[in-house]
Amino acid sequence: METVNEILSKLDNADNSVKNEVENKLVKIGTSVLPQLVDQLQVVRGIKRGVVAMTLIRIGDASVKYLKKAAQNNKDFEWVAEYLIREIECSQAA
Repeated sequence: METVNEILSKLDNADNSVKNEVENKLVKIGTSVLPQLVDQLQVVRGIKRGVVAMTLIRIGDASVKYLKKAAQNNKDFEWVAEYLIREIECSQAA
């Protein structure tokens, strides 16, 4: 099975269909990739960061505990985690 890094590497020079394909693949893998996704969210930028963030939102509630833990350990990441948690909570309520 591919690692999260290998999957995300497909986003280098990616068009929208590849971005959607990568996001869908990560969502399909599910909660087992959450620790790696939250780790990646703290280091990647650009398209990769957007895809990782959307994947976490789409996976939903299971992402929240990993985001909270990362925010406790990385104060620079705290605002990102809080934003995504709000997005997850709003999407669950809709």
